[in-house]
Amino acid sequence: MSTVPQLRFTPEEYLERERQAPTKSEYYQGEIFAMAGASREHILVVANLTRVIGNQLRDRPCEVYPIDMRVKVSATGLYTYPDLAIVYGPPRLEDRHGDTLLNPPVLIEVLSESTEAYDRGAKAGQYRRIPSLQELVLVAQDRPHIERYTRQPDGQWLLAEAQSLDESITLSSLAVTLPLVEVYCGIEFPPPDAAVEQAGIG
Repeated sequence: MSTVPQLRFTPEEYLERERQAPTKSEYYQGEIFAMAGASREHILVVANLTRVIGNQLRDRPCEVYPIDMRVKVSATGLYTYPDLAIVYGPPRLEDRHGDTLLNPPVLIEVLSESTEAYDRGAKAGQYRRIPSLQELVLVAQDRPHIERYTRQPDGQWLLAEAQSLDESITLSSLAVTLPLVEVYCGIEFPPPDAAVEQAGIG
């Protein structure tokens, strides 16, 4: 992410600019951060997740927002765009524009090489400050691997993982199952031996 140099903005100024901008940016503590473009694999995984989840929620009072729904972490002032935000029941929106969600129970991020450290670290930490959030899901795009973090009654977060195409993982708050073979439909992974060679191991 690149920072707009030597400029600080109010949230209102950011939103006014963002609603007219051709590309998406995050906002935090007065600064605006341009978001990196997505790879083909990233786009395919997001599309697959949207289809798999949307089909299972079709007859239920839920909404699935891929990529373009902005989310605000009210506790910290972060405005950002998760790869998917899912709401069951009425969405709470920040203002009359209806483009900033305040109460996501489930957020999903598809990890990329350039953003993985941020998505796992600072961004995930801020997401966990959202009172409505019950599950945070991190999806690799370079290998079959999904991590699901579920909020426990004591405020801790419990990790569950699926790491092969013949596994599935369930979003318990939605009763939605994610078969990895469907999440990664259209993605070709290098054979294990090739992955080892690329890493310079052996």
